[in-house]
Amino acid sequence: MIDSSAILEINTINILHNYKVLSKISNKSISGATIKANAYGLGDLKVFKILNSVGCKHFFVATIEEALKLRKKYKKNNVYILNGVDESQIKLTQQNNLIPIINSLNQLKNLNRKYKNSKNKIKIGIHIDSGINRLGIKSNNLKNNNIDNLDIYLLLSHLASSEEKNNKYNNFQNKNFFNTFKYFKSAKYKSLVNSTGVILGENFHYDIIRPGISLYGGHYNTELKKIIKPVIKLKAKVLQIKNLEKNEYIGYNQTYKTVKSTTIAILGIGYADGISRKLSNKGKVFYKKKKFNIIGRVSMDSTTIDITKYKTIIKKGIYMELINHEYDIEKMAKECGTISNEILTSISNRVKRNYI
Repeated sequence: MIDSSAILEINTINILHNYKVLSKISNKSISGATIKANAYGLGDLKVFKILNSVGCKHFFVATIEEALKLRKKYKKNNVYILNGVDESQIKLTQQNNLIPIINSLNQLKNLNRKYKNSKNKIKIGIHIDSGINRLGIKSNNLKNNNIDNLDIYLLLSHLASSEEKNNKYNNFQNKNFFNTFKYFKSAKYKSLVNSTGVILGENFHYDIIRPGISLYGGHYNTELKKIIKPVIKLKAKVLQIKNLEKNEYIGYNQTYKTVKSTTIAILGIGYADGISRKLSNKGKVFYKKKKFNIIGRVSMDSTTIDITKYKTIIKKGIYMELINHEYDIEKMAKECGTISNEILTSISNRVKRNYI
């Protein structure tokens, strides 16, 4: 067996824990799961199987390709395609029991006309743009339309600032969403909130919640931090150890210069694996609760750290941690000036996934 240079360790027990605590918060609503982008890089088929085992029945993906991948393996449960599909692909969604989300009023009207004489109503979801101004039908563009040839299975919207509990824009969007219900009285389910949206209260939960990042250990430093457990550890192998003299440069563009005799270790992980160049000269790596600084620029396939202080315990071939349960995806995101979603989804496929 070939040892991988980098390993992503995924704690499936903690995924289950996170799903259950989010379900408990929204106990009057159904808990779905957002597993788009290969379950944020953790493996959509694996996560589907894990959550299906505890009764999750509603799964959200972004594209038809993601949906068909799931349906090839799993024939049951609702799979919603958030980005929608072209009208030419509607038949394919129906053949595979998938639920496309309709994001435009024109497409909605066209489908209603097209399937006017159909024996079976096609199952769809409708995305209301309540104020985020991305995909969706603008809530103020709606009027009474006779959408009676379609099975509106889900009416959904998406909050722009759900992690900001006191942001009044959440209430503005909730009101906009609620005001569209009169146009779609036949909708079976309604859904507004994602992971952090569950903290906003029962009047935001509606029928289905759609947690994503919080299933995988993200919490945006909201009150969810108290209950969400970390899910991943990212590890990289020490490829080489070197002793340098004072005044030697490390990495591209001479951004780091040794100020004394220094022992360095080169890890087999870089920005092609998901380690941002923004961690150059400021990121951290861990081994047995000891902390080591990233020095020099993060390269495509390698990262250099200073091991001078603990050089006797660092050996070629050992694995060191770049993300762990103490230095989690939220802390790395803060150092990179981004969000935990980007940290997770940036971890590339050449990093081996190990499930525990």
